[in-house]
Amino acid sequence: LHHRCRSSVLSAAVTAQHNPTPRLSSTTAVAPRTDPGRAPMAEAASAAGATPLLPGLPDEISIWEILVRLPPKPLLRCRAVCPAWRRATSARDFLLAHHARQPALPLLYRRSGNGSSIDIIPCDHQAADELRSVARLDGAPGIFLQACCDGLLILGTWNKTDEGYAMMASICNPVTRQYAPLHQLDGFTFLGMYPHCPTDEYRLLLYLAPRFKDDAQSGSYIFTLGSDQPPRHIGCRDAKELLHSPRSVHFHGSLHWHTERLIMVFDTTSESFRQMRSPIVPDHVIGDLFEMSDMLGMFSLNAEETIVDIWVMLDYESQVWASKGRVELPISGIRLQLEKFDTWLDLVAASWNGDDVLMMVKFEDDSLLQIDIDGKLVASLHRRFLCPTRLRLKQSLVSHTFFPTLEGYVVNALPFI
Repeated sequence: LHHRCRSSVLSAAVTAQHNPTPRLSSTTAVAPRTDPGRAPMAEAASAAGATPLLPGLPDEISIWEILVRLPPKPLLRCRAVCPAWRRATSARDFLLAHHARQPALPLLYRRSGNGSSIDIIPCDHQAADELRSVARLDGAPGIFLQACCDGLLILGTWNKTDEGYAMMASICNPVTRQYAPLHQLDGFTFLGMYPHCPTDEYRLLLYLAPRFKDDAQSGSYIFTLGSDQPPRHIGCRDAKELLHSPRSVHFHGSLHWHTERLIMVFDTTSESFRQMRSPIVPDHVIGDLFEMSDMLGMFSLNAEETIVDIWVMLDYESQVWASKGRVELPISGIRLQLEKFDTWLDLVAASWNGDDVLMMVKFEDDSLLQIDIDGKLVASLHRRFLCPTRLRLKQSLVSHTFFPTLEGYVVNALPFI
């Protein structure tokens, strides 16, 4: 264990040496700034005359330049080295800083043969064809991913009832292995998840379909995780058009959905809807949003399913879009090269390393191809029941107070396998 931790720490130290935390010039005049948590932790260690975490290095460097760079699993292993390491790497301020450094990776999932379990897999295109699951959950057949926010996942299943099929929702953190069902959402349709900054709460945006023509209770609802109150009605029946839209994208403090010709926006502070312009591409039948280089991106696919246009919103406030590029999907060439003659089922665009855009194309035979913006095949993955999503996972070890308040809450137990 100590050897594995030492290797991880040395790797992080090398990274810190080549990519140090930016320092301000001595000639730059700025107001004093302190990073939350750093001063109290350093002062406590100094007052106690504690032995440094790493010999020859001040704890300020060990904690905030080295340990904070470790991936979640090696960091968890390092907690077992000694109580001082556990204390340093369990402080909330440290965990928030650690979470902020994690990459937001496109999320894949893989169902078991009978569909009763699901692997949650971040897709790192630099890891070649190595797919590493961060968690496996056992559950009802047909379990699927609905949303991802700050390392938290919303899962869904469809259960048969006397009135047909009803969606059952649950929440988990695949890294900390915390899980809880969300019984309060029974009967609602899920639209999105977001942090509500004014209250530091996590909230879910829901929709209740009308049971009859003038049902006053239909429309949009908001549920606060950890609350003992039922979802709160906010109206806005027009949100029903989002029921058939792709997953929302959380950007600029709002949730965004692409509809046929517009972008629906839900402001997560005022908790109200508005509309934005969408780049109009003639004869394109499929479109979806994604985040790229701190900008809102969009891709659209033509009716022949051969051309993808990539757009970015250069000015969010003025709603100014610009073309990023046009990609001719080399599907016919790929079929010949890889001897694929089956139909492709899904297309997802995602960004890596800021400006790099890759498209993931899912085929019937369980192949998942990665194609860059130049139309070149970057990688080909073949795993049974492997599916792309429009979600991105930014792993987190931060604990949340709402988890223990949820009925049926468990940690490191079933449904985690």
